[in-house]
Amino acid sequence: MITCATRQRGLGVAPQTQVSELGKNHMCQITPFRAVRYAASENDRDISTRLAPPYDVLSDDDKRELLARDAANFVKIDLPHTPPKDAGPAEVYEEARRQLEAWLADGTMVRDDQPAIYVYHQRFSAGGLEYTRKMFFARLRIEPFGTGSVFPHERTFGGPKEDRLALTKATRANLSPIFGLYEDSENTVAARLEVAIAEPLLTGRLDDTENTVWAVNDPAVIEDVVQMMSAKAMYIADGHHRYGTAQLYRDWLTVQQGELPEEHPANFVLCVFCAMEDPGLLILPTHRVLPGVAVNAATFKHDDRTEIAHLLIDRPEDASDALVKFGPQALAMWNAEDKSYFMLRPLDPEVLADLEPDRSPAWRKLALAFLHAYLLDRVVTPQVCDGEAPTVHYVKNASAAVDEARETGGTAFLMQATTMEELSAVCSAGDLMPQKSTFFFPKLASGLIVNPLYD
Repeated sequence: MITCATRQRGLGVAPQTQVSELGKNHMCQITPFRAVRYAASENDRDISTRLAPPYDVLSDDDKRELLARDAANFVKIDLPHTPPKDAGPAEVYEEARRQLEAWLADGTMVRDDQPAIYVYHQRFSAGGLEYTRKMFFARLRIEPFGTGSVFPHERTFGGPKEDRLALTKATRANLSPIFGLYEDSENTVAARLEVAIAEPLLTGRLDDTENTVWAVNDPAVIEDVVQMMSAKAMYIADGHHRYGTAQLYRDWLTVQQGELPEEHPANFVLCVFCAMEDPGLLILPTHRVLPGVAVNAATFKHDDRTEIAHLLIDRPEDASDALVKFGPQALAMWNAEDKSYFMLRPLDPEVLADLEPDRSPAWRKLALAFLHAYLLDRVVTPQVCDGEAPTVHYVKNASAAVDEARETGGTAFLMQATTMEELSAVCSAGDLMPQKSTFFFPKLASGLIVNPLYD
């Protein structure tokens, strides 16, 4: 177990952490590939008007706005049906296939001639600071979770696999990547790739984030990176459902065609890889709202496991910084009855030891575990909601969370950001983070690189 420095809470970089022992004796198998991408020239590499946010955050109005900006925007094939998490009729997926083929035929999109690993940088600002997140695209061999080197990092809700599977079958492509984290305390992988990049392949600005992609097709560099990654475990930071969809597609294709060759593209999935220690890897909190349920401070004042105190802040966005001095298990609460901010934390850091004995010690020390497994399940549900679990909304913006609580007569719980140390410790123990524990900012842009699932 390697122990490194932790990062600040709230808003900040992650860089160093406890490294997981999981996957230590297994191989993370990656390969280069010939990407499908938008055509670009030496004089014009900017595809800003064709980039799109991830499909699952877009509405029908968002889709119309993107297509009004550019009729060849990627959303045209990535989101053939709205709402995004519902499966559409078969014809919408066939239309996505026809559109992708048409763009390849008329030169709007091209397929690269040589296999490459694609270096990907995102430059952005947050909290008044500038960041560059350094990553790369490659194919990742699919395997069952936890049996080799690929691990989920959090519990997930049932996802839109029917929709994504239909789209994958129609287009025979991974249109968007999963986002994977790996440990590299000495920065060997990124450093090897950085010396191999020169002129960008593609650039594009989306939502105040500069996206830049380079193709690295030097066989020696590729071989080195493949070898370096073979000793690493990979944690899915975002895209658990896309990974599951890739497994379903591979299994479906096996039924259709028989056993696939080991190197068949369907045995792999498109992945963007980022080192856990990368200075640009930023995690923001996801807050919780109980709409219509006002949990007042008196609920906890006589609770023998909870410390509660006024939190002296005026704005919800100040909560994360104000909580730091109370420790990593502290969270903030605002409710429509008291109309004040409160700090909540366990009186004993091991508050969940007897209540959740099957969970890892690392999991039991999470503020989110304290919130869900104790405050909500064992206090709010029986004492405030007559035994029925309250509805929980997940909100990324602290002000929006308090606004929703105010408008609905409910309660907002404002969280500190999960640290990379916490995430790695939970994964190291073979456990999973609670749902919606991490918000890796910014999201990856859609439309940069497509992985064809055919030779």
